Amino acid sequence: MPQIAQLAETYSSQIFWLLVFFGITFFFIGRGMVPKVMDTVTLRDKQIADDLAAAQAARDLADEEEEAWRKRENENRAKAQAVIAKAKSDGAAASEKKIAAAQKRLDKKLVEAEARIAEARSAAMAEVETVAADATQDIVARLAGAKVDAATAEAAVKEVLAHG
Repeated sequence: MPQIAQLAETYSSQIFWLLVFFGITFFFIGRGMVPKVMDTVTLRDKQIADDLAAAQAARDLADEEEEAWRKRENENRAKAQAVIAKAKSDGAAASEKKIAAAQKRLDKKLVEAEARIAEARSAAMAEVETVAADATQDIVARLAGAKVDAATAEAAVKEVLAHG
């Protein structure tokens, strides 16, 4: 084969041109393009690190804001509970005053009603005694034929009512 036979003759020139080609490629790519790519990668890494740092700072700030908000919210809730408790106690006190005033009015009306009832009972008892005394006089006159005076009949009726 002729290709194999000429390999020994062209071997050194092929190696020379191979080294020249790879040398040019190395200098062109290695010295020209790789530093630009590495600068881009470094810049990108720096940008990512900066973005992560900014995100962490924002998260920390948000956590601080949330904590401050929670404290304010708890304080406001405590104030609201205090206002509610005060309103309840004020309402209870006002209700107690109204109830006490109403109870006084009711007690006064009850005393007045009891006095009226006592007067009505006394008047009714007096009327009953009078009617009973009249009936006693009438009964004694019809049954015994005797006449009893009003004072004696009233005394007898009072005695019976007091014991009975």
